[in-house]
Amino acid sequence: MLAIAAAATPGSASAVHHAARARPDRVAAAQTTASARVTTGAALQKALNQLVAMPYGPPGVIVIVQHGGQSAVYQAGTASVADRRPLSTSDHARLATFAKTYSGAVALSLVSSGKLRLSSTIGQILPALPRAWHPVTLQDVLQHRSGLPDYTRSKALRERLARYPRATILPDQLLRYVFGKPLQFRPGSRYKYDNSDNVVAAMMAEAVTGRSYNLLLSTLVYQPAGLSQTSLPSGFRMPRPYLHGYQLEPGQPPEDVSEALTASAAWASGGIVSTPAEMNTFIRDYLAPRFFTRQTQAAQLSFVPGNSSPPGPGTNSAGLAVFKYVTSCGTVYGHTGNTLGYTQFGAATLGGGNSVTVTANEQLSTTVHPDVLAVLRQAEQLAVCAAMAPR
Repeated sequence: MLAIAAAATPGSASAVHHAARARPDRVAAAQTTASARVTTGAALQKALNQLVAMPYGPPGVIVIVQHGGQSAVYQAGTASVADRRPLSTSDHARLATFAKTYSGAVALSLVSSGKLRLSSTIGQILPALPRAWHPVTLQDVLQHRSGLPDYTRSKALRERLARYPRATILPDQLLRYVFGKPLQFRPGSRYKYDNSDNVVAAMMAEAVTGRSYNLLLSTLVYQPAGLSQTSLPSGFRMPRPYLHGYQLEPGQPPEDVSEALTASAAWASGGIVSTPAEMNTFIRDYLAPRFFTRQTQAAQLSFVPGNSSPPGPGTNSAGLAVFKYVTSCGTVYGHTGNTLGYTQFGAATLGGGNSVTVTANEQLSTTVHPDVLAVLRQAEQLAVCAAMAPR
């Protein structure tokens, strides 16, 4: 178990001695701030230790907490049950539905440049999709208010993945699994988390630019943010080094499922692979905002009640490809995600000044080991508190 503190700065505990010769009141304030920071960090580390010690807890978890230019890393457990090595911020992991923020970044970048509008409809941009879906807007899909049928719930897709789990599925095949399904409700009338939404957002981006989603990610997201270890694979292999993802079943040893399933089945809804370090860079830039204008961000930050999947810390509400998490320590904006072998959380304050990422190597949800998810959410809240603590 490890907690790595950032180097000393004028607001840190090591600066207290230098302040002592100046103002006693400032010394007391600095000591109080440093004490609170240490206490919060200790509570976070204790929560991570508790998490990996649970009967169905993840083998490992790693957290990055950043406040301005200062960062700290906390971890517990292991990146690999086979060799028991510690976790690293440079380990690759599947981002799961945290990847929806990346498709949001692409779509909102194109809104800022005028190539798309939030009011653009499926009928206008993707007329080949079922006519019943044509009224759905880009804003609807980015806020999960589209009513589209969720392709990941298709029985035929699940049967295909059960038979050929590593076979690549082309992006244009994903929605075909639900082509015969009507809308679940009138677009814009209510919230329902849906994996088809971000597939449509990426297809809209491809249609108006004539470029592949992979190329758009590279030019609009990876390059501006300096992300060299982030990618959208179409196969099942993980880039090295990687955080091994596990599935835990009663009476069975942890099963390594890191490369058990093709990433192409998730594509723009959750197929991206990255590292905790680059997740942290991305979410800070996403909230800065680096990828689109502040005017577009103002439209993005219009919220309705709705949890991310799985729920994040505090009270959740849904914006456009972003969630708001209101906690006892303050409000952050980001996304969660889970997929076979992995659970993710990344968030930052408006402007991107303070941030947190949490990566665990097991899939957790409200139905899969919900007691473990509850402890993970507590750890996420403590991580937010650590990120918000004065320096």
